[in-house]
Amino acid sequence: MAAITGASISMQPRPRLSRQSLKTTRISGLKSVSVSNKKSLSLRLQPLQSRFRVSCAAKSETVEKVCTIVRKQLALPEDSAVTGESKFVALGADSLDTVEIVMALEEEFGISVEEESAQSITTVQDAADLIEKLVEKNGA
Repeated sequence: MAAITGASISMQPRPRLSRQSLKTTRISGLKSVSVSNKKSLSLRLQPLQSRFRVSCAAKSETVEKVCTIVRKQLALPEDSAVTGESKFVALGADSLDTVEIVMALEEEFGISVEEESAQSITTVQDAADLIEKLVEKNGA
């Protein structure tokens, strides 16, 4: 028995001997897949609930500059681990600290960040991506 819900499925026969090379079966755009056979083999695949985020990653120089500014604004030691994935809250920033970080970034990069854009910044990477977007927009 096989039940398939979704857009497409692609399956190829598998070799019977385990020493032979196996080809990857691709399944895309499916909501769920159920397969069973006469020998009590049963398989059910369902996608995990997740959110996908598509964004352009900022240049490493921009991310590093943002890290430096965040360290300075939060009075963190130079050797503290601040990366693109670092969340301001996890670094100890409150809402006032975040506003001060945004103001320092505006000054450093010569940009103006709208209030609703500033509220969406939660990580160093968010800030770096927004900066590059605004710098590009101002340069065009």
